Amino acid sequence: MRTIPTRRNTVYRFIGLVLVGIAAALSLGIGSAGAQDDASTTGKVLGVLQYRDADNQKVPVAGVTISLADEGGAELASVVTDADGNFVFPDLEPGIYTVTIDPSGLPDQVTLRDPERTSVTVTVDAGRETRALFAVEHAEGTSASSGGSSVNTRRVLQLTVEGLKQGLYLAMAAIGLSLIFGTTGLTNFAHAEMITWGMLTTYFFNFYGLAGLIGFMAGWPAPFGGGVNLVWAALLGMVCGGLLGYGLDRFLFRRFRAAGISLIAQMVITIGLSIFLRYLFLYNFGGTPRTFRDFSAQRALEIGPIDLTPKDIIAMILSVVVLLGVGSLLQFTRVGKAMRAVADNRDLAESSGIDVQMVISWVWIAGGALAALGGVFFGLDQLKWDFGWRILLLVFAAVVLGGLGTAYGALVGALVVGIAINVSTLWIDAELKNMIALIFMVVVLLFRPQGILGRPERIG
Repeated sequence: MRTIPTRRNTVYRFIGLVLVGIAAALSLGIGSAGAQDDASTTGKVLGVLQYRDADNQKVPVAGVTISLADEGGAELASVVTDADGNFVFPDLEPGIYTVTIDPSGLPDQVTLRDPERTSVTVTVDAGRETRALFAVEHAEGTSASSGGSSVNTRRVLQLTVEGLKQGLYLAMAAIGLSLIFGTTGLTNFAHAEMITWGMLTTYFFNFYGLAGLIGFMAGWPAPFGGGVNLVWAALLGMVCGGLLGYGLDRFLFRRFRAAGISLIAQMVITIGLSIFLRYLFLYNFGGTPRTFRDFSAQRALEIGPIDLTPKDIIAMILSVVVLLGVGSLLQFTRVGKAMRAVADNRDLAESSGIDVQMVISWVWIAGGALAALGGVFFGLDQLKWDFGWRILLLVFAAVVLGGLGTAYGALVGALVVGIAINVSTLWIDAELKNMIALIFMVVVLLFRPQGILGRPERIG
């Protein structure tokens, strides 16, 4: 019997083709597409090394060796900071470079604020200046903790704000993951790659624009024929994130639910899907960390005892606005109320006339878009092919800590995790800071098994 195509089936096929087209464009574009700028025009990498003394005055650090390496790791040049702490690498061809500082050349009691961050990856564009920043501080007048970190009020405040920033970014990803779990019961390990997907698609549009997807636009002006501003690229990345979320639900997990496949089996499938997507990103994107074309390096602004770059301030404000918008949507709109109803009691919601499958689709779309935006904010410093996997443990910790299946709980859990792991570096090595999230989660769950904002369930 021949099936007559319906309008809905046509839409589904169109969305599937769009997802395939984006994936194909990323495969061809990120790995091999050339820049639109004239290759004969060079750029430069520059920076300044300085710290603040006890009187809050800037003190340049001279005589420190800074080296430059190409994308393959071959050292191209090295310079020494001048009397004003400045360094510059002029006449560089467009491309990706790694700038490395030699900490052994720092004066006594002057250290890197993050001892592990001895190298930064920068993207050089034709005719543009790119800044490479290394944050240093003076340890005089501070008390050393058992972990070797310098503890003072300024450092505590700085780490608290850094934790708040990380918590806001984590909340973007955690809310989507929590809502997906609340409406479907699925623990989605592939959510990590949804974060990375948003980061990489934004990078793609930031450099190549829509011409990367539709070839005949190559001669058109931006945003059609060339790279777009990061703001527009981020919006396009969110659209791609929403499409990926919808595609995963429509073509995979909705069919699994209809076939009666258990949640454990679906969780195992998400692990395999996560591995597949991660190494697909590695194959097409490469293992070298990259940066966005815009705002790759900025000089920090002094806000009292706290230093923040303009991009971090704007990203934090946007995060708060987006999270307030998500909260308002869940609280006051019909779609939001339907999402909360399905998460609370799916059977009762369905018997009340709510289209559960449609609500689940919207949850996947929103979850994918929020994960993509979180990836963009995290990528303001550096983009990596496996970044989502690196922070997935923190996302899970935020969701469980706040209360499984609750959007507000995920927000609170993310803020707690972000602040806790950053402030903990006052006493422990930075490499161990993620362990604090797990310890904190275990301690809270011992006293509140349902999480901070979760509701206890009666069994039996």
